[in-house]
Amino acid sequence: MSTLRQRKGEASRKSSVDSSTEHYPNTILKAAEQWLGSSQVDTSILGTAHEVDFSADAEKQNAVVAAFKHAWLAYERDAMGDDEYHPISRKGSNLTQAGGIGYTVADSIDTMLIMGLDEEYQRAREWVATKMSFERDANFNTFETTIRVLGGLLAAYHLSHEDPVFLEKAVDLGDRILATFDTPSGLPLTMVNLGRQTGVADPDYPGLVSTAEVATLQLEFRYLTLLTDEDVYWKKAEKVMAIIKAARMPPGLATIFMNYQEGRFVPAAIRLGSRGDSYYEYLLKQYLQTMYMDTMDAIHGHLIQTSVNKRLTYTAELIPERSRNGELSWRLTPKQDHLVCFIGGSLMLGAVTTDALIEDVPVPPSAQFLTSQGVRDWKTGAELIRTCMATHETATGLAPEIVHFRIPSDGVDAMLQGQAPQDWYIKGARPGQFPPLDARYILRPETVESLFLAFRVSGDKRYRDWGWQIFQAIEKYCRIESGGYASVVNVDELPARHEDKMETFMMSETLKYLYLLFADASVLPLSDYVFNTEAHPFPVFNPPIRTGFS
Repeated sequence: MSTLRQRKGEASRKSSVDSSTEHYPNTILKAAEQWLGSSQVDTSILGTAHEVDFSADAEKQNAVVAAFKHAWLAYERDAMGDDEYHPISRKGSNLTQAGGIGYTVADSIDTMLIMGLDEEYQRAREWVATKMSFERDANFNTFETTIRVLGGLLAAYHLSHEDPVFLEKAVDLGDRILATFDTPSGLPLTMVNLGRQTGVADPDYPGLVSTAEVATLQLEFRYLTLLTDEDVYWKKAEKVMAIIKAARMPPGLATIFMNYQEGRFVPAAIRLGSRGDSYYEYLLKQYLQTMYMDTMDAIHGHLIQTSVNKRLTYTAELIPERSRNGELSWRLTPKQDHLVCFIGGSLMLGAVTTDALIEDVPVPPSAQFLTSQGVRDWKTGAELIRTCMATHETATGLAPEIVHFRIPSDGVDAMLQGQAPQDWYIKGARPGQFPPLDARYILRPETVESLFLAFRVSGDKRYRDWGWQIFQAIEKYCRIESGGYASVVNVDELPARHEDKMETFMMSETLKYLYLLFADASVLPLSDYVFNTEAHPFPVFNPPIRTGFS
C-alpha cells in the first residue's frame, strides 16, 4: 500500500464557520437554503476498492511528448521569442507594441526538462540567456507575468540543477514587479510597466483589482525570497494574504474584486471561476490551513449544487443585485466555468493533507484516516471531476469554456423546443447561429490537472483513462498538421472550426499534466513539490524567515 507524506500548516482549526454566519448577508443564506439540502455525508467509504499501479504508461507518455514537440517545434520554427503563437497563419505575436518578453519560452522550458527534451531545452535556454529582456516600456498583466514568466524561470532554475541564468532573469523580473505593490493598502495593481518599473491600475475597473490575481503571486515571491535571502518579496506577497484574511466575508467566501485603496472586498460575483479560481487554489498550496478549511466549509455551504437529472455535482455563482432602494441581494446562478475544474483534484489533495488525521495517508485513503471534512471534500472532489468529464460529452469530446446547469425554472425546454439537454447546456448555442464564446475550447488544462492530482492521491486507473480520452480529442480536433494546436470555436460542431491561437498553457500545463498523469509517481511527487497555478513545480520548503500569518 502506498502513502502520501503530508506537510501540514501550523495553524489549528478555528471555530466553525457557522458561528459567524450572523454577519453574512441574510439574502445569501436564504438563497443557499432554497438550493441546498443537508451537507452531511456518508463517511463509511470513499469509493470502490481498487489495486494501485503507479508505474509509468510509457506508450501514452511518448504520445504526449510527441504532441509537445509538434507544438514547440512549430513555435520555434515560426515565432521563437514571441509571446504567443498562431499555428494556422504560422506566425507569432507579442502582447505589447514595445515587444514581448518570451511568454511562450518561459512558460514551456520546464516542461522540456521534465520530459527530458535536452536539445529543445538547450536552444530555449540559449534564447533566455542571450535575448530575453524585460526592458519594455509597456504594460504587462502583473498576475500573468508572475505565474507564467517568473514562475517558469524559477521552476527552470530548480529543475536545471540551479543554472544561474534562470535565477538572474527571475530576480530582474521580480524586482520590476515589486512596484505594483506600492498602493495604500499593499494590494498589487493589475498591470506593471516593466521598463519604467511602475504599477499601473486597470482602466477598465477603476479602483479595483481581481481577487484571484492579487492572491496568486505568493508561491512565486516566497520562493524568490528562499533563493535570494531577500525577504522583501515574501513580505510584499504575505501582506496581501493578511489583508484578504482581515477583509473576507465571515463564511470564508470572497467576491472577485477588491478595492486596492482600502483593502476591502466590493459587491461583485462570488465564484470559483474567472477572477476567483486561483485564490481558492493557493489557499491549499500556501498551507494556510485554517483559511483553507473555513473556505471549503463555505463553498460546501453556499456554492455546491446538484443537477436535477443525473445528480451531477457542480459549483454555482452568487451574483450581487441592488434593488431600487439600494438594498443588496444575491442571486444564485447555475453557471460553471471550465476554470472551476481545477477544484476537484485540489479538494481530494486537501482531504489527504489538511484534513488528514495521520502523517502518512494510505493510497487509496481510508475514511478512518480523515476528518469528517476530509471525507466530505474527497467525495465532493471526485464528484466534481465526474461532472467536468460529463461536460466533455460533446461532438468533439472537448469541454466548453462555460456551461450552465438545468434548473426547473430556466425555460430552456421551451427555448430549444424539446432538444434541451438533461443536465447542462451551452448558453446561446442555438442551432444555425454563430457560436458564443462559451462554446470554445481554448486548450485549457484544468480538467487534466484534476485528473493528475486525483490519480496521484487515489491510484484509480479511471483518471488515466479519462485523461487519455481528452488527449485523443485534442489530437483529433485541435492539432494543426503543419505544426501546433489551435482552439476550437464550438465543441459541439463538426467539422471543427478553429481559432488561430495556441495558448501558452497548452505546453506549460495541459501537456505537462498529461505527461505526469502517465508518469511514474516518483516523478515530481506531491509530497515534495507544489505546482503554481501555471503548473510550474517548486520544491516544498520551510519558511526562511519568521512569519506571523497563517
